[in-house]
Amino acid sequence: MIVVYGIKENLNPIKAKLSDVIHSCMQSVLGLPEDKRAHRFVPLDKKNFYYPDGRSDAYTVIEINMMAGRQPETQKKLIKAMFRELEGQLSLLPIDVEITIQEQQPYQWGFRGMTGDEAKDLKYKVNV
Repeated sequence: MIVVYGIKENLNPIKAKLSDVIHSCMQSVLGLPEDKRAHRFVPLDKKNFYYPDGRSDAYTVIEINMMAGRQPETQKKLIKAMFRELEGQLSLLPIDVEITIQEQQPYQWGFRGMTGDEAKDLKYKVNV
């Protein structure tokens, strides 16, 4: 699951394209299938979104939650692909993007009435 935060006046106009860019990177780097998109957008009033100096109002935070198993190099490749594609396709400068990956063990994920370690029918690999 991915959660994206930004100032509503900047985030709302680009969120559909932003979702496409994020998912494209998840597909190309992690091998996720097309139907595995789970994105949540949190458009905030500027008064409720504090961010570091030197950033513009386009500052965007992307939190990626995933089951543990991806190698550090794979995760770094994902982050770098996202920076590159966000800048190339949406003109979001890397200085205005923060990406975090939060991993949980498969037994800590619950979906379709089971935990992640019980799922035997995933259409993608977790250990990449």
